[in-house]
Amino acid sequence: MALKYQRILLKISGEALGGEKGTGFDEPTMDAICGGVKKAHELGVQIGIVVGGGNFWRGRSSGRMERTLADKIGMLATVMNALAVSDKLEQLGVPTEVFTSITMPQVAPAFTRKDALRAMGEGKIAIFGGGTGNPFFSTDTTTALRAVEVSADIMFKATMVDGVYDKDPHKCPDAKKYETLTFTKVLEDRLAVMDGTAATLCRDNKLPILVFDLADPDNIARAVQGENVGTLVYEG
Repeated sequence: MALKYQRILLKISGEALGGEKGTGFDEPTMDAICGGVKKAHELGVQIGIVVGGGNFWRGRSSGRMERTLADKIGMLATVMNALAVSDKLEQLGVPTEVFTSITMPQVAPAFTRKDALRAMGEGKIAIFGGGTGNPFFSTDTTTALRAVEVSADIMFKATMVDGVYDKDPHKCPDAKKYETLTFTKVLEDRLAVMDGTAATLCRDNKLPILVFDLADPDNIARAVQGENVGTLVYEG
């Protein structure tokens, strides 16, 4: 089957890497997720990945700690996750290159658009750690920013639900799933898809987002080939 998307930016939450416990690394879960990424990569699509840090640290629940400091700790958590995902993919035979938004040359090179495009052009998966390098910005916003910077066709947001609903499907049995959605509606109705900064960035740069369930990692490859997976958010 032909590819619907040639270059994607995939967001994986930190909690996803922790499996059912949601903290640290769960090896079987990481094997499954990275196996799904490998299947998509083998189709020939160029892939960039942004990983969250919630399996180690969540700045917004850091108690009385000063917010910018809490966010810096969160950025470091995402770097740890980027390195772990890179290692797991390399174990599976998938070449990768990690880039950070914070200068730490002993760990990984700093992100530049040119280097990220070179890596993906060489068949490597580019993995971005460190968030945007600034406090107050989520990893959703980081993914949107990197996607726009590297001219990705779409942003894939892998979650624990199979799309976007009008209310929490885990709490409300009558929750309605959207097949498609506009960023304007996401912002106006304050739907829990992503934060407003990320949604606005995607809308203004005409970058669609596909929200889908990572419980089945094969969904990544299915989505790349254009199968009906999750909820597509775009501005018509």
